[in-house]
Amino acid sequence: MRHLLSPLDLTIEETNTLLDLARDISKNPEKYSHVCDGKRLATLFYEPSTRTRLSFEAAMMNLGGTVLGFSSANSSSASKGESVADTIRVVSCYANICAMRHPKEGAPRVAASKSAIPVINAGDGGHQHPTQTLTDLMTIRELRGSLNNFTIGLCGDLKFGRTVHSLINELIRYENVKFVLISPKELRVPDYIIETLDEKHIEYEVVEKLEDVISKLDILYMTRVQKERFFNEDDYLRMKDFYILNKAKMDMAKPDMYVLHPLPRVNEISIEVDDDPRASYFKQVQFGVYVRMALILTLLGLDKEVR
Repeated sequence: MRHLLSPLDLTIEETNTLLDLARDISKNPEKYSHVCDGKRLATLFYEPSTRTRLSFEAAMMNLGGTVLGFSSANSSSASKGESVADTIRVVSCYANICAMRHPKEGAPRVAASKSAIPVINAGDGGHQHPTQTLTDLMTIRELRGSLNNFTIGLCGDLKFGRTVHSLINELIRYENVKFVLISPKELRVPDYIIETLDEKHIEYEVVEKLEDVISKLDILYMTRVQKERFFNEDDYLRMKDFYILNKAKMDMAKPDMYVLHPLPRVNEISIEVDDDPRASYFKQVQFGVYVRMALILTLLGLDKEVR
């Protein structure tokens, strides 16, 4: 039995195979519409989510399966003091596979150590968000045709952004990917990521102004400043409007530079950008359903049945 707690739990070969499966699902959805008949997905979401939770539910239902679970800690026995370990032991009696989001880093790993069913990390604090990373990889590959040889700018909250941390750790496994890290000083990526980039001799640049570097980017990955990660309201208010992508900045970019965002956005991407053909964040949402369908099939060992 396998779990997915980090993108690095999959080899590059396994990742590419999963993305190939996701692509086939996107092209031939009917072929997969009953593969999970009789299977149940438990969604254990201890903090709010729209896209991740609903995309997991849509993924399982698209495969013919059913879904059970909770959408906040307050609606679960966690409000009574039940531990993650006990919860997963109970849920293992009800479901075949589980997706867990938790505000505490490492909680899905604790669950996996006690679980009788595969556990998927759907986001743990500011740590990892592997299914979003797989979604990002599929989006980049579908738009550009390859996960090699491009420059990506990551802009906004790089300190607390688990999507950014996961994506950097995954992309350094591919060839000739260059990083431009765009953030205010207070929200720069953690030191361990810089250390990893240095150790692996990965080319990167740290800047504060988006307009100074947007012309050199092939992918721009925008992120919101996450209010829920701040302890001080004044710090959040000071940072939240640091970057706003608008038409004027898009005019400075390459004609084939694509904009991604893990969503939700607040105001870091102006709605006037939505009509730009390079705006790909809503395509990203759809790719997320295909990726999660492919992952569910893979962890349940059902992927071979439809090949």
